[in-house]
Amino acid sequence: MIAAPELPSDFPFPQDTDTRFSSDTDFSEEPDGRTAVTVSLAAKGKGGKKGKKPAGEKGKGAKGTGRLNGHHQENGMENMMLFEVVKLGRSAMQSVVDDWIESYKTDRDVALLDLINFFIQCSGCKGVVSGEMFRNMQNSEIIRRMTEEFDEDSGDYPLTIAGPQWKRFKTSFCEFIAVLVRQCQYSIIYDEYMMDTVISLLTGLSDSQVRAFRHTSTLAAMKLMTALVNVALNLSINMDNTQRQYESERNKIVAKRANDRLELLLQKRKELQENQDEIENMMNAIFKGVFVHRYRDSIAEIRAICIEEIGVWMKLYSDAFLNDSYLKYVGWTMHDKQGEVRLKCLTALQGLYYNRELNTRLELFTSRFKDRIVSMTLDKEYDVAVQAIKLLTLVLHSTDEVLSPEDCESVYHLVYSAHRPVAIAAGEFLFKKLFSQREPEEEGAPKRRGRQSPNANLIKTTVFFFLESELHEHAAYLVDSLWECGAELLKDWECMTSLLLDDPLPGEEALTDRQETALIEIMLCTVRQAAECHPPVGRGTGKRVMTAKEKKTQLDDRTRITELFAVSLPPLLAKYAMDSEKVTNLLQLPQFFDLEIYTTGRLEKHLESLLRQVREIVEKHTDTDVLEVCSKTYHALCNEEFTIFNRVDIARSQLLDEQVDKFNRLLEDFLQEGEEVDEDDTYQILSTLKRITAFHNAHDLSQWDLFTSNFKLLNTGIENGDMPEQIVIQSLQCTHYVILWNLAKLSEGSSRKEDMVTLRKQMRAFCLMCQRYLTNVNTAVKEQAFTILCDVLLIFSHQMVSGGREHLEPLVYSPEDSLQVELLSFILNHVFIDQDEETNSTDGQQDDEAGKIEALHKRRNLLAAYCKLIIYCVVEMKTGADIFKQYMRLFNEMLSELGHGFDRSSSSFCGIKELARRFSLTFGLDQVKTRDAIAMLHKDGIEFAFKEPSPQGEGNPPLHLAFLDILSEFSSKLMRQDKRTVHMYLERFMTFQMALQREDCWLPLISYRNSLQAGGDDDTMSVMSGYSSRGSSVRSKKAKPTAATKESSSSSEVWQQSLQTPVMMPSPHLTSTAMREPKRGRDDSYMGVYPLSQVTWMLAQRQQEEARQQQERAMNYAKLRTNLQHAIRRGTGLMEEDEEPIVEDVMMSSEGRLDDLNEGMDFDTMDIDLPPSKNRRERSELKPDYFDPASIMDESVLGVSMF
Repeated sequence: MIAAPELPSDFPFPQDTDTRFSSDTDFSEEPDGRTAVTVSLAAKGKGGKKGKKPAGEKGKGAKGTGRLNGHHQENGMENMMLFEVVKLGRSAMQSVVDDWIESYKTDRDVALLDLINFFIQCSGCKGVVSGEMFRNMQNSEIIRRMTEEFDEDSGDYPLTIAGPQWKRFKTSFCEFIAVLVRQCQYSIIYDEYMMDTVISLLTGLSDSQVRAFRHTSTLAAMKLMTALVNVALNLSINMDNTQRQYESERNKIVAKRANDRLELLLQKRKELQENQDEIENMMNAIFKGVFVHRYRDSIAEIRAICIEEIGVWMKLYSDAFLNDSYLKYVGWTMHDKQGEVRLKCLTALQGLYYNRELNTRLELFTSRFKDRIVSMTLDKEYDVAVQAIKLLTLVLHSTDEVLSPEDCESVYHLVYSAHRPVAIAAGEFLFKKLFSQREPEEEGAPKRRGRQSPNANLIKTTVFFFLESELHEHAAYLVDSLWECGAELLKDWECMTSLLLDDPLPGEEALTDRQETALIEIMLCTVRQAAECHPPVGRGTGKRVMTAKEKKTQLDDRTRITELFAVSLPPLLAKYAMDSEKVTNLLQLPQFFDLEIYTTGRLEKHLESLLRQVREIVEKHTDTDVLEVCSKTYHALCNEEFTIFNRVDIARSQLLDEQVDKFNRLLEDFLQEGEEVDEDDTYQILSTLKRITAFHNAHDLSQWDLFTSNFKLLNTGIENGDMPEQIVIQSLQCTHYVILWNLAKLSEGSSRKEDMVTLRKQMRAFCLMCQRYLTNVNTAVKEQAFTILCDVLLIFSHQMVSGGREHLEPLVYSPEDSLQVELLSFILNHVFIDQDEETNSTDGQQDDEAGKIEALHKRRNLLAAYCKLIIYCVVEMKTGADIFKQYMRLFNEMLSELGHGFDRSSSSFCGIKELARRFSLTFGLDQVKTRDAIAMLHKDGIEFAFKEPSPQGEGNPPLHLAFLDILSEFSSKLMRQDKRTVHMYLERFMTFQMALQREDCWLPLISYRNSLQAGGDDDTMSVMSGYSSRGSSVRSKKAKPTAATKESSSSSEVWQQSLQTPVMMPSPHLTSTAMREPKRGRDDSYMGVYPLSQVTWMLAQRQQEEARQQQERAMNYAKLRTNLQHAIRRGTGLMEEDEEPIVEDVMMSSEGRLDDLNEGMDFDTMDIDLPPSKNRRERSELKPDYFDPASIMDESVLGVSMF
């Protein structure tokens, strides 16, 4: 079997020939000692960019063949390089490989050179390995030479280039390697030359500093390993078969035993064993030379490749790879910082847990990493969370005892997740855990229906789970999560209705009232999901086109729903008629009926029963939710397209006639009695008015002339002042509906002129009535009047004539100045108030937190209603200034309430910063209009940030310095010349020590200064660089000659320049020393505060010195680079993220390394490929530890099981 995966010092190839290579093998000679043929392709080598060889060079390089790189003309194409053929993907891969094998048999040096160049070109390298290089250079020297041939202008290479062609290239590349090994598995891979050369090359490339080499060679090595695993598996099977044949033959009696056959079987078994050992040595070389180091590479794609392939190995050849020595790599990598790598770990494990035969080998791994897998269900990457849940589902399917109740509960609550794939995966887990364990007798029992069906207990379990989750407003999310895996159960509406209507069986416990309510809610959600075929609000990803099969299923489900509930809904309503919550849910079912079924199924009597039950519910209930759902039910049934319309319309008209007549009669008595009205009369008129208002929302009741009676009621309330508040609120709402329905009829253009005049009078009279109610003593009445008034003013504004509705122009109404003042006053007095005042004004109803949230929501709606009037220019735009004044006041109060100092990581601070970002967007794109306001905002913000010194004393940041982080959100709104002014004003508050600080606590100051300097240097350089390079040519050509004079003036003077920021005023906190005499400015004892010019000058000097040193170092390096032939040439786009974790010590990535390079490195003998044992150990100190340092970074542990 495969040896334990220990860290290698060299490749463990067999040592019986002279063709063994170490990791840095040179390609100087062939096994028999003859010199390889020189094949120079340097004139050709542009990788994938040049596919055809010039005519004058055809046939050059191969012995006696007309090939280029061993490939014949094929499919009508010219002779092409192997890379080009694979990239185009037009040829069958097997024929491409067969051609290469033929070339290899003709001249293996030329064919191997072709293959080496193939890997080099697949990495995006322009260079080509020549025969001379192949014969005389070491592996490391070849790689270094190829490194110098990379295109420095681009960081792309074939595996990363976007586009369909390059996606196909990756597939073809992997397929080529797999087919190559498969076609060579019986001879060539055992010749102790080809595979040794390829493995040595790929191992060297995988250690390269260049990402393209490392990425491509790692992919090739891992696919090569996968192909070898298949070969090893076939060898193992053949060995088993041979052994069985041998045992069978040997067990025969001597007379029948064939000794020749025994000898042949023994010889065959020996050959297979030798081949098996050879393949295992190759796999060990790849695993220890590539995988062990690249699975923790700094590039996530490389790590993902390694983990994906090791999962394939363990699944294909579980006898060799499925053990703790290999599983530990997957377990460690589950802690990877990149989501795509964690995802590969989970998908690899899913392939293992799916096979139940492998479960016994995974027990130790499961116990060790189970907690990590459970925690990954909450991964920030949703794809990772989904796969983690699916993996736990497989674990649950394989063994039920592994996951504890706590582990399961952590997955259960994810069925309510807003991310639908996560919720569906959690729903599948829940379904398998709770619903898949059926009783043994249920499997073969005849199918029963209703309460006795097998689904009855499962539906009860669903109800129990829903109640225990304590998320009773989210039944739709639970149903959606279970829909894909449990649709058959959730569509068993017959069983649900039976549980609600039928008596419990003997010995069966009846459902409680709470359980019945939950069951009705779940039943409604399942009906809605089946009828609408889309997820609930918040889970949908947009409208999806339904397939024909889905449409058919939807129609069938609606038919079933109608046939079942048309019969069962009336008795359900009769049973729960007095329960508002149950009735509200049940009455929503007719909205999903196929009304044609009432006629075709001869269910008219059930329709009559339903209408009778709905009418009784309307007469019994006064709850707004119940009345509104009754109104919607009539609206759903009153569809003129169906024959049942007349019957439903008559029932609706009879109900409304009775209610309107009752209301008029009660109103007349109510107005006559005046102050002597008793509570019973008040209740009767209120309940009747509620019913009428609820129906008027969905139905046109214009024929009953409700405006006159309601207006009379409202007018009486104004005159007497003692009208009950609920009556006034309902009357205002009903009158509002009357006006809207009248406007809807006029909008159709078929009404008379008299109707237009009537509506205009009604609308203006109603607006005046609402205005008068704004001064009512009751807060609820005032809020209702304000909301309705804002809606009416918006509807009847000048916007209503747009879209071809010019005939409505007489209805346009603009509020008078007095009304606008009253609306603004209402907002200031009822929205922008303290929480304590609000609590006191609502009679103590806001004691609990939920009440406070509700009050806040109400205030937001009031403010939104008024802001709509500002946006659509219904009221004067200048009234918006008062809103923004309140915003700034409350914003500053919020900052003060945060306490002493800011915590930049706190949720409150992040919320403020997000609020600042959104507020900055309201200033628009016209910087001239908002110039003064933005400048004043920055001035006040800077003063606030430096107002309170640090309690720890000097050297620590001011208490409110973090506010500059918030203020930076507004820097983009400053004009370029104002940025410099604000920057100079900021430096008035800064000391020299502040400017030099780089600790995290000073990040707000650093980021704010950078935000002022960014984009503001188009005219002139930043203030700091401007002082340091006045005579430099770096200055912008746009800078005026007087700019230097202005910059040398005091910051206070600059701040007051009218051409820059006229609203800025000098701050009295600090006085710039530039305003004093020159000798005072040089006084070292002056308050420890450096003048503006001195601070900037010293900073500029320091920056200049650093730039000079950096330039000198660059020049020194350039000289060294020119004189030294073996120095490494760095590709700008290929190595940007690879330096610290994976490169050798000789890489020049920092000043310290450059100094070491200049002082102690012998460039004449520098070799990038150090001896493997030493090289691995030294590089391990540079690699970041992604996982377990005690296990990964120490080589001695790699050969030991982590368990």
